[in-house]
Amino acid sequence: MAIEPLHVISLCAQWCGTCRDWRPVVDAVAAAHPQLHWRWLDIEDEADLMGDLEVETLPTLLVGRGGDVLFYGPVLPREELLTRLLATLMEAGHPPARVGDDVAALWQRLHPSTG
Repeated sequence: MAIEPLHVISLCAQWCGTCRDWRPVVDAVAAAHPQLHWRWLDIEDEADLMGDLEVETLPTLLVGRGGDVLFYGPVLPREELLTRLLATLMEAGHPPARVGDDVAALWQRLHPSTG
């Protein structure tokens, strides 16, 4: 049985200089991992999708598989850190992260469970 691929979502804002620095890092890692699903989500342009979630630190990464959030949190815009995080999360049996209802609700809006 194949493991569902990770969905990697960068929560950013166009006005954020760190997010602009983060974009080429994400693009490089995405090119090296085409088996993963990637999304750039501007929290202001897609404010309706964000619901009640207040992102306090940019950039923030949301990573999940199926109905589970595996990681949610701010990240430094460094390729080696993102690569190491994804390698850990891609391991079979990685447990879901404990996240608030607002994060879980965003994940369900972005990737509705089929179960």
